[in-house]
Amino acid sequence: MDCRDKILSEHYFDVITNFPLEILEDSIFDLCYIDIDNLYYIVYLSETNIRNVDEYVFDYKAVPKLYGLMQENVISQGYDPNSLIVSGITQVQREPLSLTGRGVVICIIDTGIDYTNQAFRDSEGKSRILAIWDQTIQSGTPPEGFYYGTEYTREEIDRALQSEDPYSVVPSRDENGHGSTMAGVAAGSRLMNGIGYLGAAPDAHIVVVKLKQAKQFLRDFYIVPPGVPAYEETDIMLGVKYADSFAERFRRPVVICLGLGTNYGDHAGSAPLPSYLDYIASKRSRAVVVCGGNEGNAGHHFQGYLEPRSGTAENVPVEIRVADNVEGFILELWGNVPDLFTLSVRSPGGETIPPIRLGVQNSVTYGFVYERTRITLAGNLVEPASGEEVVVVRVVRPTPGIWTFLVEALGDVYNGTFHMWLPITQFMNAPVQFLESSPYITLTEPAMAKDVISVSTYNAANNSFYIDSGRGFTRTGTINPDFSAPGVNVSTIRGKESGSSLAAAITTGAVAQFMQWAVVEGNDSMIANREIKNYFIRGASRSADTVYPNREWGYGRLDVAGSFDALIGV
Repeated sequence: MDCRDKILSEHYFDVITNFPLEILEDSIFDLCYIDIDNLYYIVYLSETNIRNVDEYVFDYKAVPKLYGLMQENVISQGYDPNSLIVSGITQVQREPLSLTGRGVVICIIDTGIDYTNQAFRDSEGKSRILAIWDQTIQSGTPPEGFYYGTEYTREEIDRALQSEDPYSVVPSRDENGHGSTMAGVAAGSRLMNGIGYLGAAPDAHIVVVKLKQAKQFLRDFYIVPPGVPAYEETDIMLGVKYADSFAERFRRPVVICLGLGTNYGDHAGSAPLPSYLDYIASKRSRAVVVCGGNEGNAGHHFQGYLEPRSGTAENVPVEIRVADNVEGFILELWGNVPDLFTLSVRSPGGETIPPIRLGVQNSVTYGFVYERTRITLAGNLVEPASGEEVVVVRVVRPTPGIWTFLVEALGDVYNGTFHMWLPITQFMNAPVQFLESSPYITLTEPAMAKDVISVSTYNAANNSFYIDSGRGFTRTGTINPDFSAPGVNVSTIRGKESGSSLAAAITTGAVAQFMQWAVVEGNDSMIANREIKNYFIRGASRSADTVYPNREWGYGRLDVAGSFDALIGV
C-alpha cells in the first residue's frame, strides 16, 4: 500500500506525535507519516502494529479529536446587511479607505464550496477561488507535499464554469452547504451593486479545503451518531498547513477561518490543533480566526471545587441526567497540578464502581450486573500537552436516569478546582446534561488557543448576547474570547442563519480588510495576528454598564471602523 492508501484505510490508525520519525523509516513498522512544520508528525500506523486498541485510544494526546460544525439551520430568506453595518465593515468598504479584501487570501477549511455560485465570481464571471483541495476525491492529483485528495486550480475552475456540465470538469461539491455559507459571509461578491448580496471582503481571493469525514473507528470510539458530520483533527491540521502555503506561493497575506469546534481537550489551548494554529498565527502576514462554539447553554460543563486541606478525604458528587435511548458519551475530567483526583460511579439503578487509582495511560472497563451499560475509565496523571491530570470516561449504552460521578481528591488538596466536559451537542443522539452545569468556560476548542482571534456571538438586531454562544475564559484563566461578533439571523447565500461559525466568518472578512490596509497597501507590511487582534480590541464597541474583559463579550463588539478611529486617536 502507498501512503495515500494508508491514510484513507480503516485498517491504519491515525496518531499525532511531536518527535521525529526518521528512525522508524527502515524499521518493521508498517506506517507512513506527514511532517507538520517540524512541530507535529501525523502517523498512519497499521492496526497490526497496535497490540491493544484500548491502549491506542486512551493515549490521550496522540488520538485525533473529532470536530463538528458550529451552525444552525436556515431561519428565513432575504438579504439584510445589518450585521456588516454594525461591525463597521461596510463603512470601511467605502471611500476613502475602500477596503474590500483586495490582494488578501481567505481560506475556509470546512465542507467545501459551491464554486458555481455567483457570490464567488468576479464582475467578468471568472472564479475568485484560487484553489480547492477536496480531501474526499482521490481520482486527481493532490497538492504538492500531500498524499490524498485532489487539488483543483483556478484555471480548472474557470474552465468548469465555461462548461455545460461544470461538475464533469471539477467534481467537487459542497453537499452540506456549511462551507459555502462561511465563504459567502466572509468573502461573497457584491451582487446587484450590493443589494442582492455582499460579503465582508468581496474582493478577496478564496482558498477552500473540503475536509473528509472522520474514519469509522474514530466515530465508533467517540460514539458519534450516524450521519452527523465529524472531522479529524489531523485532516484539519493538514488543511491549515495547505492554507499557510499560499502566503509564500502567491506572496499574499492569508486569513484562515475555522467554523468548527469540539469539547474534547483541556480547554486551555494545549492540544495539537490549537497549538499549531498559534504557531501559524505567529507568522507575519497570517491571521487565524476561530469560532467560540454554540455550547454555552448546552449543560455540558461542570466546575467543581474541593476545599484545600490536609488529611481527611473529601469528595464532590457530580450528577448527569441521561435521556432515553442514548447510545453513549465521552466524559472528561481535568484537574490542576499538584492535586490528584479519582472517580467513582453510581448508576441510576444503584450499582457502583469504586474509586480506582489510575496511573500513566492505563484503563479499566466495567460491566454492570443488572444494566447493559459498559464503562471504561482511563487516566493520565500528566497529560503530555498540558501537564495536567485527565480522566476519560467512555460510557456505552447508559441506563436512562441520573448518573452520579463522585470526584474525590487523593492526599492533600492544594488548588481543589476541577472541570468536567461532555461532548458537543451534535455528537450525542439524545440529551445528556449536568444537573448543575456552568455556562462559563464553554468556548469550544480551538477557541482557547492563545494567539488566534477567537470570537463569541451576539445578536446585531438588539445587541443581546446569543444564549447558545460559548463563554470564556479558558480553564487556566486566559482571556478568551477576544471580542464578540454578529452571528444571529446573519444573511448568507442560503438565507438568514445563526451560529457561532457565522461570527467567525464575519470577523474573517474584517481581518482581510485590515490585512489589505496593512500589508497590501504597505501601511504595516510586517503585521501578524497578535497586532491585528489588539487593533480590533482597541476599536471594539463597549457598553458603559459592562466591565471588560468579561466572559461573554471579551473586550467588546467587533467594530472595524472603530479600529481605524483608534489608529488616528478618535
